Amino acid sequence: MGNLQTYSLIALVAYFILLLFAVTKEKKNSNVLDYFFAGRTLPFWALSITFIASWWGAGSAISTADLAYEDGLGAFWYYGVPVLISTCLMIITSKSIRRVGFLTQGEMMKARYSTMTAKILSVLILIFMIFTAASQMVGIGNFFGTYLGLKYEWAVLIGTVIVLIYSLFGGFRGVVLTDIIQFVLLLCSALIVFFTAMKQSGGFSEIHAVADMLGKNNYMSFTTGASKYMSYVITFGCAWMIQANVWQRISAAKSDDDAYKMTIMSFVAYIPLYLIVVFTGMAGLVIFDKMPEGGVVTAIVMNCMPPFLGALVFVGISAAIMSTMDSLINTGAMTLSIDLYPHQNNEQKKLFFSRIATILVTAAALIISLKIRSILEVSWIASDIITTGVFVPLIAGFIWRRGNSYGATASMFVGFIYCIYNLLISFGINLPSFWEPQSPAQVILGVILSIFTYITVSLLTKPEYEKADEFIALTRKKN
Repeated sequence: MGNLQTYSLIALVAYFILLLFAVTKEKKNSNVLDYFFAGRTLPFWALSITFIASWWGAGSAISTADLAYEDGLGAFWYYGVPVLISTCLMIITSKSIRRVGFLTQGEMMKARYSTMTAKILSVLILIFMIFTAASQMVGIGNFFGTYLGLKYEWAVLIGTVIVLIYSLFGGFRGVVLTDIIQFVLLLCSALIVFFTAMKQSGGFSEIHAVADMLGKNNYMSFTTGASKYMSYVITFGCAWMIQANVWQRISAAKSDDDAYKMTIMSFVAYIPLYLIVVFTGMAGLVIFDKMPEGGVVTAIVMNCMPPFLGALVFVGISAAIMSTMDSLINTGAMTLSIDLYPHQNNEQKKLFFSRIATILVTAAALIISLKIRSILEVSWIASDIITTGVFVPLIAGFIWRRGNSYGATASMFVGFIYCIYNLLISFGINLPSFWEPQSPAQVILGVILSIFTYITVSLLTKPEYEKADEFIALTRKKN
């Protein structure tokens, strides 16, 4: 164990130096377009890799494997299915998103609705980004803490500082470059852990036999996870489909065709990647008598690999978590800088504040991660806010010309209040409700309330056809 920790620390330092060297040698950012969109010069395959890396984080690398240990193949519904649904919807809408020409969701909603609507939407997106970044900090805290024997607080701080430093230097171009490096490490690590787990467990036949012996009759069934994880499929699927850091990548594409190819490539890659981590967790059922402390993946690395190989995997899993964290921090800073910060004509001032915003978003997420130490809980809070508060007016703005700024604002307000109401219930406050907390009924009701409010208020108030027609026309204009 001592050798493993030593090798891992050496590998982590080397990894950090590599990232810092790569970022500082890159083209310098001269304006906000460079800092948050790399000047729209990156090829689609690079954007696809950063798309994959941005969604392959602590939940994918650690939580899914632990759920698969208990639930078998059905655990694919927890992260894998929502990601595939979201990406499929992205494939359909990517060209429209890129064609409108606006860089952020806030700018899109300002053009489609009003300045007030755009500000409210941007605040909700910023909250989502901060909370989701915090979930990755929880992941790095748990992983570093178990692997390196560090206290949770120190583990979170070390991982977060590494991400903050290279994010400050490189902006979005730096995020993409480091994500490519991180993806290579991630893929190698995932394959090493997978093959090690399969070898140690004896393969699928042995997994099946042990599952039957333990009374887990549906362990090898894919469909059994549908009912258990449906609330996550709906909530995560809706939230991730409109996730601002992915729209940022679509907006950063050279053309609408590149945006489309980026989403296609990502969709194909996600299927084997998520299956690998599910199968790894399932193999843990044979290897361990009970859920190991620190999770299945960490235990396989610590108990079943030589120290040098274990250190390589440690860096790879760290890369998976950090690549998601850096993306979320960068997009949160983008929202704060472009959509919420008072307009400045001076590019250098805007660029300076963009870096300040990166620090502010990181600090807010860090505070949350030190208070709430559950990846699932933090992820749920973030996704619930964006699903009930933003999904309906944002998507409807692209397709329903009768929808107006009054309906959009009312819909976001009602959705956010509904989310806060459920959050208070989850904190133990005795409030009336006829739905189970974090259930499909809760999510569906929230979305229905948002739709009903949007349609009703829009129909009862003055239409804004000129704005709507102009915006919708942009989504159909090729570039």
